Amino acid sequence: MTEHASAFSLSYAENGVAWLKVDVPEEKMNTLQSAFVEQVSEVLAELKTKTDVKGLVVYSGKPDNFIAGADIRMLDACTTAEEAEQLATKGQELFDALESLPFHVVAAIHGPCLGGGLELALACHSRVCSDDDKTRLGLPEVQLGLLPGSGGTQRLPRLIGVANALDMILTGKQLRAKKAKKLGVVDESVPLSILLDIAEQQALKPKPKRKHTFQEWALGGNALGRSLVFDQAGKKTREKTRGNYPAADAILEVIKYGLQSGRDKGLRLEAKRFGELVMSPESAALRSIFFATTAMKKETGAEAKPGTIRRVGVLGGGLMGGGISHVTAVKAGYPVRIKDIANDGLLNAMAYNYKLLDKKRKRRIISKAELQKQMLSITGGTDYTGFNHADVVVEAVFEDLNLKHQMVREIEQHAKPETIFATNTSSLPIHQIAEAAERPAQVVGLHYFSPVEKMPLVEVIPHAGTSPETVATVVALAKKQGKTPIVVGDKAGFYVNRILAPYMNEAANVLLGGEPIEHLDTALLDFGFPVGPITLLDEVGVDIGAKIMPILVNELGDRFQGPDVFDTLLNDGRKGRKSGKGFYLYNSKKKSVDKSVYKLLNLQPEKKADAETIAMRCTLMMLNEAARCLDEGVIRSPRDGDIGAIFGIGFPPFLGGPFRYMDQLGAARVVELLNEYTNKYGQRFKPCDKLVAMASENQRFYD
Repeated sequence: MTEHASAFSLSYAENGVAWLKVDVPEEKMNTLQSAFVEQVSEVLAELKTKTDVKGLVVYSGKPDNFIAGADIRMLDACTTAEEAEQLATKGQELFDALESLPFHVVAAIHGPCLGGGLELALACHSRVCSDDDKTRLGLPEVQLGLLPGSGGTQRLPRLIGVANALDMILTGKQLRAKKAKKLGVVDESVPLSILLDIAEQQALKPKPKRKHTFQEWALGGNALGRSLVFDQAGKKTREKTRGNYPAADAILEVIKYGLQSGRDKGLRLEAKRFGELVMSPESAALRSIFFATTAMKKETGAEAKPGTIRRVGVLGGGLMGGGISHVTAVKAGYPVRIKDIANDGLLNAMAYNYKLLDKKRKRRIISKAELQKQMLSITGGTDYTGFNHADVVVEAVFEDLNLKHQMVREIEQHAKPETIFATNTSSLPIHQIAEAAERPAQVVGLHYFSPVEKMPLVEVIPHAGTSPETVATVVALAKKQGKTPIVVGDKAGFYVNRILAPYMNEAANVLLGGEPIEHLDTALLDFGFPVGPITLLDEVGVDIGAKIMPILVNELGDRFQGPDVFDTLLNDGRKGRKSGKGFYLYNSKKKSVDKSVYKLLNLQPEKKADAETIAMRCTLMMLNEAARCLDEGVIRSPRDGDIGAIFGIGFPPFLGGPFRYMDQLGAARVVELLNEYTNKYGQRFKPCDKLVAMASENQRFYD
């Protein structure tokens, strides 16, 4: 058996400072693994024998990360809650041993310091971090359906106060250096060039006596103040999670118990709850998303090397054009040239970019000089000046085939022969757009979701004649823009809008059955969607829905025919949020249901169905269509289908996506439910052939 080099190595300086380097062999990122328990124990045992050590600095041997957390794979290897609890207990014991060293222990942090990495740093007596933009500190375990299991729930509240610790642990948010210093998570934030020098100076000082923060004194010792903070946090958490994320409740319980009963008992409960959460279906689903996105980062989308991108053009200065230019210039770092038919369109795109950057400046994430520099990388005009330098042109004009044909022709006339034409269409088949091209191999779909700067997904849609290099190039562009791209088939609606349409249609059917708007929206919020379907229609725009539906019916058939309400709404000036009213009213600070919409649609609202039935009615339509998309090759794998649904429309992450959810229910149960609903509500619920075949052979989407 080969002996692995240790990830932890000690060296000693003449001035009495010991240096503990963390450098996991053959890995880009430092992550904590269960095999390290022995290695760290050896290091600590050696340090205990030294009488001449005055201080210890823990630092990373990697150029751009401290410790990015624990290796999630080791949790997947656990088969029982006790096994996972044991992992947590070992981590706690190790960090306790580090904390009880007799001299001053300092963590020197540069780059990501997350999860178990921050728990290790919290066990040190002081923390110094670099003020570099790469530096991020946080406990993101909740995003994997877990709680910090190596002492984080006990150390952080005692360091920065209950309210701040709850805010960090319940959201999993990551702090930049400045904020970490302000909250007291780190003692110093210094330029990277002097990070190790400052850490060394700290280590030579006497071990600091632990200061009680005012917040800890007020909230840790005062039962009334403490219960007030926990009540508020609990209320806020339940509003957000709606009981679907058990980790949030466990975090509140463990922190509260530790403050009431003492740290040792708190640690024991932390390890116990950690073990239980590792085995929960919610955590398994959330971890599957983490593994999927990690694997996707390494994929190129096609059997080809991506071409070089130096400059990007954007057609259209509307909401989508503004957002696409923003992620291209600010995230990807490419100079962008926008073309619009009117100066107003250009001003709109510029104002959109300025507003987003100014928000960052106000939060002190960027300086005024950085704002100006980034604004200078976005230029525009009403003609094609500068487009001869663009390597990729992203088209974001109206959903009109003739207009898109005109754009293809004009770009081929004004750009280089190698320029890729990427169309941000939400429903028009790409091969139809490519019909106008002289170079169809360089035409591809690149479908963003609104608002572009926030939505993580992009659909890459090659038509039959798109070259593999074109696909690989736009996949690389999407990744640089901070997106997760999935490659999907060139059929109407592609994947995300195609599975969303039957879901939205069913919500409209429920509404026309007389169910109140709030009841319908709440039912799907409780199920786990981020917004209800009626709110979503208002957000997207009733006019957009009216445009997309006929295209889907025309291309995919009658099962996409929704209830005929669009014209009625639009004739009454109801486009949704953008026109101030749709199903809801948006003119006051708080949106509220516009009761007059019931009269317009001849409805007498009355709760008849329970929330679960409503949620299942809408969701089953989405599941059935997702299975069809896989069967037809619209998506390449169940994994892509799950990521597309979660990142594109907010399918409940704790269910792992439509395919993991169907596996959880079992194909036979999904078919049984669809048949039940077919008898109740009509043929649109008829289970697709793929699901029927899977049910009869007892198959799953995932092994």
